[in-house]
Amino acid sequence: MTDLELIKKYVPTDKQKEAKEKLKEGYPVQYIIGNVDFYDCLINVNENVLIPRFETEYLVDKTIKYIQKLDINHPSILEVGTGSGCISIALKKNIDCEITAIDISKKALDKAKENAKLNKVNIDFELQDINEFSTNNKYDVIISNPPYVPYDSEVDEKIKYEPQNAIYASDNGLYFYKVILEKLFNNLNENFLIAFEIGANQGSEIKKIAKKYLPNSYIKIEKDYNNYDRYIFISSKML
Repeated sequence: MTDLELIKKYVPTDKQKEAKEKLKEGYPVQYIIGNVDFYDCLINVNENVLIPRFETEYLVDKTIKYIQKLDINHPSILEVGTGSGCISIALKKNIDCEITAIDISKKALDKAKENAKLNKVNIDFELQDINEFSTNNKYDVIISNPPYVPYDSEVDEKIKYEPQNAIYASDNGLYFYKVILEKLFNNLNENFLIAFEIGANQGSEIKKIAKKYLPNSYIKIEKDYNNYDRYIFISSKML
Protein backbone atom coordinates (compact mmCIF):
# COMPACT_ATOMS: atom_id res chain seq x y z
CA MET A 1 0.00 0.00 0.00
CA THR A 2 1.40 3.42 -0.94
CA ASP A 3 1.73 6.29 1.54
CA LEU A 4 -1.21 8.10 -0.07
CA GLU A 5 -3.33 4.96 0.13
CA LEU A 6 -2.47 4.64 3.82
CA ILE A 7 -3.55 8.22 4.43
CA LYS A 8 -6.81 7.64 2.58
CA LYS A 9 -7.47 4.50 4.63
CA TYR A 10 -6.47 5.66 8.11
CA VAL A 11 -6.76 9.47 8.24
CA PRO A 12 -10.20 11.11 8.65
CA THR A 13 -11.38 12.82 5.47
CA ASP A 14 -11.29 16.32 6.96
CA LYS A 15 -7.62 15.87 7.90
CA GLN A 16 -6.33 14.22 4.75
CA LYS A 17 -5.30 17.50 3.06
CA GLU A 18 -3.09 18.42 6.03
CA ALA A 19 -1.69 14.89 6.11
CA LYS A 20 -0.78 15.03 2.42
CA GLU A 21 1.02 18.35 2.93
CA LYS A 22 3.06 16.82 5.76
CA LEU A 23 3.88 13.89 3.51
CA LYS A 24 5.20 16.27 0.82
CA GLU A 25 7.52 17.78 3.42
CA GLY A 26 8.99 14.36 4.12
CA TYR A 27 7.14 13.72 7.35
CA PRO A 28 6.93 9.94 7.92
CA VAL A 29 3.59 8.44 7.02
CA GLN A 30 3.85 6.14 10.07
CA TYR A 31 3.67 9.17 12.35
CA ILE A 32 0.80 10.62 10.32
CA ILE A 33 -1.39 7.53 10.68
CA GLY A 34 0.00 6.78 14.14
CA ASN A 35 0.82 3.10 13.86
CA VAL A 36 2.71 0.42 11.98
CA ASP A 37 2.30 -3.33 11.57
CA PHE A 38 5.33 -5.11 13.02
CA TYR A 39 5.60 -8.89 12.98
CA ASP A 40 1.80 -9.14 13.04
CA CYS A 41 1.60 -6.76 15.99
CA LEU A 42 -0.04 -3.35 15.82
CA ILE A 43 2.48 -0.84 17.17
CA ASN A 44 1.45 2.76 17.86
CA VAL A 45 4.16 5.31 17.13
CA ASN A 46 4.84 9.02 17.54
CA GLU A 47 7.91 11.25 17.46
CA ASN A 48 9.09 9.87 20.81
CA VAL A 49 9.92 6.47 19.33
CA LEU A 50 11.87 5.14 16.38
CA ILE A 51 9.68 3.85 13.56
CA PRO A 52 9.90 0.01 13.49
CA ARG A 53 11.41 -1.25 10.25
CA PHE A 54 11.39 -4.44 8.18
CA GLU A 55 15.01 -5.14 9.08
CA THR A 56 14.09 -5.33 12.76
CA GLU A 57 11.24 -7.74 12.03
CA TYR A 58 13.89 -10.02 10.54
CA LEU A 59 15.97 -9.67 13.73
CA VAL A 60 12.96 -10.88 15.73
CA ASP A 61 12.35 -13.76 13.35
CA LYS A 62 15.96 -14.94 13.45
CA THR A 63 16.13 -14.59 17.22
CA ILE A 64 13.05 -16.76 17.73
CA LYS A 65 14.53 -19.45 15.49
CA TYR A 66 17.87 -19.39 17.32
CA ILE A 67 16.22 -19.57 20.74
CA GLN A 68 14.47 -22.71 19.52
CA LYS A 69 17.65 -24.12 17.98
CA LEU A 70 19.57 -23.58 21.22
CA ASP A 71 16.78 -25.33 23.19
CA ILE A 72 16.33 -22.37 25.52
CA ASN A 73 13.01 -23.08 27.17
CA HIS A 74 11.01 -20.23 28.75
CA PRO A 75 13.92 -17.80 28.24
CA SER A 76 14.59 -14.82 30.44
CA ILE A 77 15.12 -11.96 27.98
CA LEU A 78 16.54 -8.47 28.39
CA GLU A 79 15.96 -5.90 25.67
CA VAL A 80 18.19 -2.82 25.79
CA GLY A 81 16.65 0.30 24.25
CA THR A 82 13.10 -0.89 23.70
CA GLY A 83 11.67 2.32 22.18
CA SER A 84 8.12 1.52 21.01
CA GLY A 85 8.42 -1.93 22.58
CA CYS A 86 8.01 -3.63 19.20
CA ILE A 87 10.80 -6.20 19.63
CA SER A 88 9.78 -7.31 23.12
CA ILE A 89 6.10 -7.38 22.22
CA ALA A 90 6.71 -9.51 19.12
CA LEU A 91 8.88 -11.93 21.11
CA LYS A 92 6.36 -12.18 23.93
CA LYS A 93 3.51 -12.89 21.52
CA ASN A 94 5.41 -15.66 19.75
CA ILE A 95 7.34 -17.55 22.44
CA ASP A 96 6.86 -18.49 26.08
CA CYS A 97 9.27 -16.11 27.82
CA GLU A 98 9.82 -13.49 30.50
CA ILE A 99 11.02 -10.09 29.26
CA THR A 100 12.55 -7.05 30.88
CA ALA A 101 12.78 -4.09 28.51
CA ILE A 102 14.73 -0.95 29.39
CA ASP A 103 14.95 2.50 27.85
CA ILE A 104 16.37 5.88 28.85
CA SER A 105 13.27 7.74 27.62
CA LYS A 106 10.15 7.92 29.80
CA LYS A 107 8.10 9.09 26.81
CA ALA A 108 9.25 6.07 24.81
CA LEU A 109 8.40 3.74 27.68
CA ASP A 110 4.93 5.28 27.97
CA LYS A 111 4.35 4.38 24.33
CA ALA A 112 5.85 0.89 24.83
CA LYS A 113 3.51 0.25 27.77
CA GLU A 114 0.57 1.43 25.67
CA ASN A 115 1.61 -0.99 22.91
CA ALA A 116 2.02 -3.89 25.31
CA LYS A 117 -1.51 -3.29 26.59
CA LEU A 118 -2.80 -2.99 23.02
CA ASN A 119 -1.23 -6.35 22.16
CA LYS A 120 -2.28 -7.95 25.46
CA VAL A 121 1.19 -8.97 26.67
CA ASN A 122 2.94 -8.55 30.01
CA ILE A 123 6.45 -7.08 29.89
CA ASP A 124 8.52 -5.57 32.69
CA PHE A 125 9.39 -2.09 31.38
CA GLU A 126 12.06 -0.16 33.30
CA LEU A 127 13.34 3.40 32.96
CA GLN A 128 17.09 2.73 32.84
CA ASP A 129 20.20 4.23 31.28
CA ILE A 130 22.39 1.37 30.06
CA ASN A 131 25.43 3.40 31.10
CA GLU A 132 24.27 3.13 34.71
CA PHE A 133 22.41 -0.17 34.53
CA SER A 134 23.37 -2.73 37.14
CA THR A 135 21.65 -6.00 37.95
CA ASN A 136 22.27 -9.33 39.60
CA ASN A 137 19.76 -11.01 37.31
CA LYS A 138 20.86 -13.62 34.81
CA TYR A 139 19.49 -13.71 31.27
CA ASP A 140 19.26 -16.35 28.59
CA VAL A 141 18.82 -13.78 25.82
CA ILE A 142 19.94 -10.19 25.40
CA ILE A 143 18.58 -8.39 22.38
CA SER A 144 19.05 -4.84 21.14
CA ASN A 145 18.66 -2.61 18.13
CA PRO A 146 20.73 0.19 19.63
CA PRO A 147 21.65 3.53 18.07
CA TYR A 148 24.43 2.64 15.63
CA VAL A 149 24.64 5.34 12.96
CA PRO A 150 27.91 7.32 13.12
CA TYR A 151 27.36 11.06 13.52
CA ASP A 152 29.07 11.87 10.23
CA SER A 153 27.02 9.43 8.12
CA GLU A 154 24.81 10.48 5.23
CA VAL A 155 21.27 9.45 6.08
CA ASP A 156 17.73 9.68 4.73
CA GLU A 157 16.35 13.18 5.31
CA LYS A 158 13.18 11.71 6.83
CA ILE A 159 14.90 10.45 9.97
CA LYS A 160 15.26 14.03 11.22
CA TYR A 161 11.72 13.62 12.59
CA GLU A 162 12.65 10.55 14.65
CA PRO A 163 14.33 10.69 18.10
CA GLN A 164 17.98 11.34 17.31
CA ASN A 165 19.25 9.57 20.44
CA ALA A 166 17.72 6.37 19.04
CA ILE A 167 19.70 6.69 15.80
CA TYR A 168 23.18 8.10 16.33
CA ALA A 169 26.05 6.79 18.44
CA SER A 170 29.62 7.86 19.06
CA ASP A 171 32.77 5.82 18.48
CA ASN A 172 31.87 5.33 14.81
CA GLY A 173 28.50 3.93 15.86
CA LEU A 174 29.97 1.24 18.12
CA TYR A 175 29.47 2.88 21.51
CA PHE A 176 26.40 0.99 22.71
CA TYR A 177 27.63 -2.43 21.62
CA LYS A 178 30.70 -1.87 23.80
CA VAL A 179 28.62 -0.71 26.76
CA ILE A 180 26.09 -3.54 26.52
CA LEU A 181 28.74 -6.24 26.28
CA GLU A 182 30.91 -4.75 29.01
CA LYS A 183 27.99 -4.26 31.38
CA LEU A 184 26.18 -7.53 30.81
CA PHE A 185 28.59 -10.31 29.84
CA ASN A 186 28.58 -11.52 33.46
CA ASN A 187 24.76 -11.58 33.51
CA LEU A 188 24.35 -14.38 30.99
CA ASN A 189 23.27 -17.90 31.79
CA GLU A 190 25.40 -20.81 30.63
CA ASN A 191 23.30 -21.37 27.52
CA PHE A 192 22.86 -17.88 26.06
CA LEU A 193 22.12 -15.83 22.97
CA ILE A 194 22.90 -12.18 22.24
CA ALA A 195 21.12 -10.69 19.22
CA PHE A 196 22.06 -7.30 17.77
CA GLU A 197 20.96 -5.30 14.78
CA ILE A 198 24.06 -3.59 13.38
CA GLY A 199 25.29 -1.17 10.74
CA ALA A 200 26.34 -2.72 7.44
CA ASN A 201 30.07 -2.13 8.05
CA GLN A 202 30.24 -2.85 11.77
CA GLY A 203 30.22 -6.64 11.96
CA SER A 204 33.94 -7.29 12.21
CA GLU A 205 34.47 -4.62 14.89
CA ILE A 206 31.56 -5.84 17.00
CA LYS A 207 32.90 -9.37 16.69
CA LYS A 208 36.22 -8.19 18.17
CA ILE A 209 34.40 -6.52 21.06
CA ALA A 210 32.37 -9.65 21.73
CA LYS A 211 35.47 -11.84 21.73
CA LYS A 212 37.06 -9.55 24.32
CA TYR A 213 34.29 -10.22 26.83
CA LEU A 214 33.10 -13.63 25.66
CA PRO A 215 36.21 -15.30 24.21
CA ASN A 216 34.64 -18.76 24.00
CA SER A 217 31.45 -17.65 22.28
CA TYR A 218 30.30 -18.49 18.78
CA ILE A 219 29.60 -15.50 16.57
CA LYS A 220 27.58 -15.30 13.38
CA ILE A 221 27.05 -12.24 11.17
CA GLU A 222 23.95 -12.37 8.98
CA LYS A 223 22.49 -10.31 6.16
CA ASP A 224 19.19 -8.48 5.74
CA TYR A 225 16.77 -8.66 2.81
CA ASN A 226 18.99 -6.31 0.79
CA ASN A 227 22.09 -8.47 1.32
CA TYR A 228 23.74 -6.05 3.75
CA ASP A 229 25.35 -7.29 6.96
CA ARG A 230 22.66 -6.35 9.48
CA TYR A 231 22.69 -8.77 12.40
CA ILE A 232 25.20 -10.35 14.72
CA PHE A 233 24.39 -13.31 16.95
CA ILE A 234 26.66 -14.27 19.83
CA SER A 235 25.98 -17.57 21.55
CA SER A 236 27.25 -20.26 23.87
CA LYS A 237 26.83 -22.92 21.18
CA MET A 238 27.38 -23.08 17.47
CA LEU A 239 24.39 -21.74 15.56
